Amino acid sequence: MDLRDSASDTRFRRALRAWLETEVPRHGAPPPPGDWAARRRYDTDWQRKLHVAGFAGLSWPEEYGGRGAALSEQLIFYEETARAGAPYIGANFIGMMHGGPTLIAEGTPEQKAFHLPAILRGEYVWCQGFSEPGAGSDLAALQTRALREGDFYVVEGHKIWSTRAHVADYCELLVRTDPDASKHGGLSWLILPMGEPGVEVRPLETLAGDSHFCEIFLNGVRVPVGNRVGEENDGWRVANVTLRIERGTAFAQHVISMRTQLQGIATLARKREGAWADPALRGRLGALEARVGALWRLTQMGVSEARRTGGAALAGSAVKLHYSELYQEIGELGLQLLGRGALCREDVAGLPSAEMLHDYLWSLQFTISGGTSQVQRNIIGERVLGLPREPRWEPR
Repeated sequence: MDLRDSASDTRFRRALRAWLETEVPRHGAPPPPGDWAARRRYDTDWQRKLHVAGFAGLSWPEEYGGRGAALSEQLIFYEETARAGAPYIGANFIGMMHGGPTLIAEGTPEQKAFHLPAILRGEYVWCQGFSEPGAGSDLAALQTRALREGDFYVVEGHKIWSTRAHVADYCELLVRTDPDASKHGGLSWLILPMGEPGVEVRPLETLAGDSHFCEIFLNGVRVPVGNRVGEENDGWRVANVTLRIERGTAFAQHVISMRTQLQGIATLARKREGAWADPALRGRLGALEARVGALWRLTQMGVSEARRTGGAALAGSAVKLHYSELYQEIGELGLQLLGRGALCREDVAGLPSAEMLHDYLWSLQFTISGGTSQVQRNIIGERVLGLPREPRWEPR
């Protein structure tokens, strides 16, 4: 893959950079933490601006409001928005990076026509309803039931770790439609309207002081059969399409943002007496920067494969694994430099304690969410490298 900008790439980069230089300052700072209604408006307004300017859904099909652009433009978009400190997609994340791409790959023409343009315009926010209290890493053990009654499924169950469910309009919901089938064989992927009777959302406060994670309780919720993505009981395959997207291309902008995080740590080191003079610290920063660069190249390969094949790249598990563990290492280095300042969730003594402590605490969930590091290593070994499966333990 040629990583150099073509003439058209250069023109696109210049146009995007000029637009960002004007619009990022104009959009202003995000609202204070905890004001989720305001945060939804802030994020969806930015999505709408991207759409009007022609920068939303660069790789999405033109017939559904995308640009149908070359892969290189999508990668340039990630680089330039991170460089400009542009608002992250935030509340639009699941729709843009999970639900939308899954519908492009697996949805019906009707589902695509209704949902994809609305996601690109920032009209609807999506959340994910996969994990359950007893089904996280072992996702196929989920127990949320969907009993078919004519043209509807009646859903009963409990989901957890559903990011921003309290401001979402739709949920990508994984349910059990055949309790008598094998664990992986009786699941279906549904589009759940969050405003339906019987849907109850409860936010969960995290150690970092955020309440973006939620529980979703489903009590007799009626979901039209037309909202099923893929065939009935084929949900495990569709869910793996979603998960491969999450583990690969969805992390692209996160990877670029780690460079900004490292720059902040280097700036702090220069301010701390004697810190920057330590060759071991400078060597560690250099090694981390090199690893971020290598991870970006791996991400580019995954995005390239996804664009070439029309599906999510299997190598996405390698991206997710290395990203989540590297993010934690960078966060730990930041706390070491803060020293006692890391004990406070607010800035103290001119130190960026609030941001760095939040980055570290936030990093802890990444080796669990989207599939644990252990699960990713199994996927890489078995599906990417073709190694034999581990023998299954059977109780005596």
